[in-house]
Amino acid sequence: MYSLKLELKLNNLERSKLAGCAGFARFVYNFGLSMLQASWDFENIKASDSKRLHKIEKVFTNYVKTHPDFAWMQNYPSAIYSCAFRNLAKAVDRWRKGCSKFPTMKSKKRGDSFTVLKKSGVYPAKGEAMLPFSNRQVLFPGKRITIPGLGEFKLRQPIPFTCSSQTFTISRTADKWYISFMLDAQKIPTSVHEVESVGIDLGVKCFATLSDGSRLIAPPSLKIAKTKLSKEQWRNRNKCFGNRPQGVKTSNNGKKYLKKLARRHAHIANVRKDFLQKTTTEISRKYYRMRIEDLNVSAMIANNKLSEAISSLGFYEFRAMLTYKEVFFGTKVEIVDRWYPSSKTCSCCGHVQPMPLSERVYGCQKCGHTQDRDENAAVNLKNCPNNRVRAVSSALDGFPGLKRLRSPEACRRHTRRASAELTPVDRLGADSPGRSSPANFKVFELYDLSVLCKFCIAQ
Repeated sequence: MYSLKLELKLNNLERSKLAGCAGFARFVYNFGLSMLQASWDFENIKASDSKRLHKIEKVFTNYVKTHPDFAWMQNYPSAIYSCAFRNLAKAVDRWRKGCSKFPTMKSKKRGDSFTVLKKSGVYPAKGEAMLPFSNRQVLFPGKRITIPGLGEFKLRQPIPFTCSSQTFTISRTADKWYISFMLDAQKIPTSVHEVESVGIDLGVKCFATLSDGSRLIAPPSLKIAKTKLSKEQWRNRNKCFGNRPQGVKTSNNGKKYLKKLARRHAHIANVRKDFLQKTTTEISRKYYRMRIEDLNVSAMIANNKLSEAISSLGFYEFRAMLTYKEVFFGTKVEIVDRWYPSSKTCSCCGHVQPMPLSERVYGCQKCGHTQDRDENAAVNLKNCPNNRVRAVSSALDGFPGLKRLRSPEACRRHTRRASAELTPVDRLGADSPGRSSPANFKVFELYDLSVLCKFCIAQ
């Protein structure tokens, strides 16, 4: 499946409307998370997280939205809050499986985003099945797009062809708004590649060194943009950015600077993403089997002398892009064992010797072979024994949020049962995840949590 992400061309009224929709989705997400944590303390109630969230959504629909204090919710489509509950259910499920951390409260400072979908379809007659694809929004070529429940908006870039989608996600980066949607299309993978296999060694000085001798250098514009960012932060270090506990508001110049700072961060992210996308596409088109090392990026960042250089390059994102492009280009990505001595091993005779990081040229003490350090490591990665190599599974690795490829034993070790028998026990106490910040919604002042208990018991 494909997804398109296009920038919206908005006026001030439309910006305010989308910001209100994002705030509504954020409020619903935080409401559902707080109610879910409160429901775990109920006694004699056994229900899974999905059933609890389903009842919480009913409470929200029948009680919260109908209260006069929350009449402003009627200005937004119902698909927004239903998608917010759905996203919360996915986040909790991923936490239960050990794939991510416990979900936290959403904040306006972390960006705005929400999802809408088209629910209604066309039914020929009462009791008959819905017509296929009638619950999808048809999108025509051009610079206009119709979002279900929100109306028509202008686009900076035109839609290239006629398509349809059911789910639309609107997000904000800095001061720009984007819309993304999925397309039911599959790309025919490349049948022939020029080279069968290649080893890729990632580094700081040279981003990637391939076993055939080619090198990939990070764009200099990335370093220039980060230098400009550092200077901008230094010049504005004394601006008043506000302090809510002390009642100090952000100055007008401070607000302007924060918007400018967000644009600079977005520019750096775009430069990095553009470089990684083009690089991974070029490699996937040329090579069939790619072997990369399983780097411990979190441990590498602990080195304060190399942390900035490593974090700005995006080693994990490079691996993630190669992984999900396996389906697009018919390639195969393999991960070499983290403890395989690729930099210490001679690519000619296989002799292993100590290799400090300061030595950039490998000189074998046994056969006298001399080669660049990174190129020698790339050749060793390509010729690594099969018992030290594992294939990357797209179902487990290569997507944002997963920090490493977990083995089946590790998944079973980190998986926690979703039954309610364990839930009230491991949620009691101050050390429970998400309990550091108590819920402060008006809803808890207006409604007793026994309403949720009644719904759960009735179920």
